[in-house]
Amino acid sequence: MGLNCALDGPSGAGKSTIAKGLAKRLGFVYVDTGALYRSIGLYVLSKGADTTSADEVVPLLSDINVELKYIDGAQRVFLNGEDVSEKIRTHEISMAASNVSAIPAVREFLLDLQREIAGKNDIIMDGRDIGTVILPSAEVKVFMTASAEERARRRYNELTEKGQSVVYEEILKDINQRDYNDTHREISPLKKADDAIELDTTSMSIEEVVDCIEKLIRKEIKTENEGFRKIPFFRVWFYALIRLIASIPFRIAFNLKYEGLENLPKSGSVILAGNHRTWFDPILIAIKVKYISAYMAKAELFKYFPLNAVIRLVHGFPTRRNSGDVSALSNAEKYIRRGYNLTMFPEGTRSRNGKIGRAKSGVAFIASKCGVPVYPVGISFTGKLHFRSKITVRFGEPISPDDLMIKSMAKSDLRAAGERIMNTIAELVDPYE
Repeated sequence: MGLNCALDGPSGAGKSTIAKGLAKRLGFVYVDTGALYRSIGLYVLSKGADTTSADEVVPLLSDINVELKYIDGAQRVFLNGEDVSEKIRTHEISMAASNVSAIPAVREFLLDLQREIAGKNDIIMDGRDIGTVILPSAEVKVFMTASAEERARRRYNELTEKGQSVVYEEILKDINQRDYNDTHREISPLKKADDAIELDTTSMSIEEVVDCIEKLIRKEIKTENEGFRKIPFFRVWFYALIRLIASIPFRIAFNLKYEGLENLPKSGSVILAGNHRTWFDPILIAIKVKYISAYMAKAELFKYFPLNAVIRLVHGFPTRRNSGDVSALSNAEKYIRRGYNLTMFPEGTRSRNGKIGRAKSGVAFIASKCGVPVYPVGISFTGKLHFRSKITVRFGEPISPDDLMIKSMAKSDLRAAGERIMNTIAELVDPYE
């Protein structure tokens, strides 16, 4: 897995220039996502279609093949085999790119390509929604801004240097319009990721911006090279005491049976993935696990003050289900790198009838991104829970990152890995309980 840096921001903020400088200085791969959208805009215009109309654009996607190639150390963009690196840099194509990028099918069309490149390389990727949608777990996220007037001036100078006849006032008007379009579109609007660093480049030189972001990346490289941290011993000891006390009422209320204890993790920074039967499944798993876990919990639970406080006390953090919650994925990765385990339920929601549901991609995504093993857990009981119900909790053998066989961060690969995890969990669930 590579180290990913996401540069987001409005049109004209200097993202491409900075990204190229960083990639050259660090030896990273530069992925110009704007070039991908510009290529689609160019093709749509060449066919005489309306770039704002999904009905006219979507049928053309099947005829488009966009490739990024690196020739003599420089990125070149190929559209259906033709090098269009210069053709896509006109003002007309810039507006066409903004229009087609607002169409959901276009964004979906390019999503897998971008994630596949990022999954295999150390990359610098710039765009409008890199840190929020494309690479939500990028190690470094920067949201670059600059005043509209400064961005218009930069664009004006760039185009006039290329010999194009342009009017500053028209460029400023178009930039303001594009800002509005990008921030108000329904799908993946331009916005700063919760964990991104905002950098105003209005009064900064190119070298100053590159230097600033390079420091952030090198700091992250150093952190990654240091590996995962270890939780201090006193915290582990205190957690063991709390775990023992918390287990008492559950052992009284239920007939608990644990199997596969030889498979329990011997250290932290692993993912414990179980089927979801009850609201206290995290406790059933934690009773036997030595190292501290963090937990994802549905955002609705954090609305109530007493419950909010308790969940956060045991290192729970909110996730908005069925939304690809970027901040939740980021929090999960941070806990793992700090030495905590992460207890997750691939199905996302509780099963009312005990049947194993389909896995979402979150567990596979985090396991692949952090390079940590997944420990499957099967929770079984018969019928509805009542006093002294028999509950069996089985811990399976760990699934290594290599065993997940994730070739890229594409949705199809993550879904397949999620199903492999879920199938392993299903084998641990007693069909007669």
